Amino acid sequence: MPESAKVTSLEAIESFRARLIIYRDKAARVLDEVSDEVTRARVWLESERPVFWQSQIRRFSRELEQAQQELFSAQLSGLRDASYAQQANVQKARRAIAGAEEKLKLVKQWQRQFDQRVESPARQVEKLRYHLGHDLGRAVAWLNEMTQTLSAYAELSPTGAATPKAPAAPAEETSPAKEGPPS
Repeated sequence: MPESAKVTSLEAIESFRARLIIYRDKAARVLDEVSDEVTRARVWLESERPVFWQSQIRRFSRELEQAQQELFSAQLSGLRDASYAQQANVQKARRAIAGAEEKLKLVKQWQRQFDQRVESPARQVEKLRYHLGHDLGRAVAWLNEMTQTLSAYAELSPTGAATPKAPAAPAEETSPAKEGPPS
């Protein structure tokens, strides 16, 4: 059995611990960004998009009213060429309104589906956040304790090396066969 452990590289453990901390911090920042993006998407979908498409519908409705008035004026004046252009403008405004209404309808549909589609991945992100914070935090603490323990252990002198070994036999005593001359 060896008298002491052969700890050759506390620096390797420290380096791994430092890299683990860096990884944990970077991963936490990425998860924060993901959570922020989910929140921004929710705000965009629930606040900004409906307001935008409702304002577009109002704008296209005003344009439709104006185009209808121009068509009515052209019909009263009896100009056929102008009447065709005004009819095209009215149709264009109606298509724009229909498109904006369709977009608003899609936004409302996406709002209803958002939680269903985002809930499961968001829970996985939160689980990963827990593991990063809790489990990797414990691993970092354990590596720190291990490094301290091994460092303290490496500094200890072996107990057997401090005391000299007892001689196997006294130097004066020799066997009787060796004392006399050879026969």
